[in-house]
Amino acid sequence: MIKRIVQTAGFAGLIAALVLTLLQSLWVTPLILQAETYENAEPAVSVAHEEDHEHGGAAVAHTHEHSDEAWAPEDGWQRTLSTGGSNLVVAVGFALILAGLFSLRGPTRAWQGALWGLGGFATFALAPSLGLPPELPGTAAADLAQRQAWWIGTASATAVGLALVAFGRHWALRVVGLALLVIPHVVGAPQPEVHSSLAPEALAREFIAASLITNAAFWAVLGWAAAWLYQRHPAPSA
Repeated sequence: MIKRIVQTAGFAGLIAALVLTLLQSLWVTPLILQAETYENAEPAVSVAHEEDHEHGGAAVAHTHEHSDEAWAPEDGWQRTLSTGGSNLVVAVGFALILAGLFSLRGPTRAWQGALWGLGGFATFALAPSLGLPPELPGTAAADLAQRQAWWIGTASATAVGLALVAFGRHWALRVVGLALLVIPHVVGAPQPEVHSSLAPEALAREFIAASLITNAAFWAVLGWAAAWLYQRHPAPSA
């Protein structure tokens, strides 16, 4: 069983990571580079901002500081290779989760795996983005620890809520699931005192759309590939 899960996760993660890296290179990365031109045009302003890199729907936030000693990959093949490597690690991790869940209640068709993948997209990308949308460089943000806590709480509540709605055998469980889906957004995500961005608003909106669409494609491919590969491996004997 462990071998079946690991093999499924490895190949499915590779396929999904390649798709995500290609889409990011064609759409997301050019928007980030364009936003950085506005940021670099403000040398007198010291901006501590957060860059949300979309990995299979999980946005990993980190503080980007202007420093001559800080290393960053050069634009071009270095940046693409760095992004692809990060995507592969995250994709395999998410694929391990999916394959593990398949061992408990596996899909009977590959397209059903795509639905599982879209559930992952809703959990790790769509629901958190309703309060903390993907941000371009140069965008003001609230305290990092507060945002991380809200993101984790939202993803956890969404995962449990979707599971109760989809698999709950009693209406009360489904009601609890719906409540869990709503509660994080009633509480609200932490916001900065002043909303500001160096990049134009139209560019920020396009970046949000690009990030969510590429993540949706990533999760659909990951779920489909994981289900298809999981079915191809023989089930362990009793």
